[in-house]
Amino acid sequence: MDDAGPPGSSEQIWSVFDFARRYRLAKREENRLLMLYGPTASLRDLLANAQRHSLIVQPTSS
Repeated sequence: MDDAGPPGSSEQIWSVFDFARRYRLAKREENRLLMLYGPTASLRDLLANAQRHSLIVQPTSS
């Protein structure tokens, strides 16, 4: 058994749509995950493969 967290926590099955909404993923990233896994995937897989790009634009120095 894995000691990384509560029993069964890594085996939770999530809707890719709900995961993308909860973690505020871009639509493009949501579509990429849908192509990889279909409409559902384990939380472990989603967390390991999601790429969240920063929504904050860094100011440039003049």
